[in-house]
Amino acid sequence: GQVDINGGAFNALAPFGGYKQSGNGRELGKYGLEEFLEYKALQFKPAPKA
Repeated sequence: GQVDINGGAFNALAPFGGYKQSGNGRELGKYGLEEFLEYKALQFKPAPKA
């Protein structure tokens, strides 16, 4: 959960969520998620104009 006191702003870097087998972790939001990603190269040829 989360508690805001006196209008405290949400901090995206604060640990949030993740309890037991929820599937959500506490790995610092966007930046932590990037640790689990693997970038791939994608090449394609545009379709001809109709």
